[in-house]
Amino acid sequence: MNFIEQKIKGVWVIEPVRFGDSRGYFSEVFKLDQFQAHVGPVQFIQDNESFSSRGVLRGLHFQKGEFSQAKLVRVSQGTVLDVAVDLRGGSPTYGQHVAVELSADNGRQLFIPRGFAHGFVVLSDVAQFQYKVDNVYAPHSEATLSFDDPELGIDWRISPTEMLLSAKDKEGMLLKDIKPF
Repeated sequence: MNFIEQKIKGVWVIEPVRFGDSRGYFSEVFKLDQFQAHVGPVQFIQDNESFSSRGVLRGLHFQKGEFSQAKLVRVSQGTVLDVAVDLRGGSPTYGQHVAVELSADNGRQLFIPRGFAHGFVVLSDVAQFQYKVDNVYAPHSEATLSFDDPELGIDWRISPTEMLLSAKDKEGMLLKDIKPF
């Protein structure tokens, strides 16, 4: 596996190696020893999956306080633009984001540490999105950062008229109204 730290410390792109032949390919997508040697200790406790159509934007979600979550995300069908926004108090990159295209074709994964808002938009007809988390879901601790906050300057690579959002995601808070972690 190839581990590439991004411009924001603690965020990693992980590129598993694929071994292919006429039948297809085989790939190890997670190896604890390699992960911990590059990223550090994280104990994932749950795997989640979503399936969405083109234009669905989920996020930018985060959990506050003791329920903050680290995530390891990947796409097993389709293509998404995955975005992580730094909300760590005192971080020199507070309010900055990393955006990475994840697809079934490129096999890339993104590790997002605790203290980040996270979201993605589906760029293909459909996408199956999988992620590991290191903490339980706590609805009372959940919040949403506005995907279109001008202060963030995120280029989602599709028109807002194509976006499909939940009511919760339409009502996200602005960065200036969020208390840093």
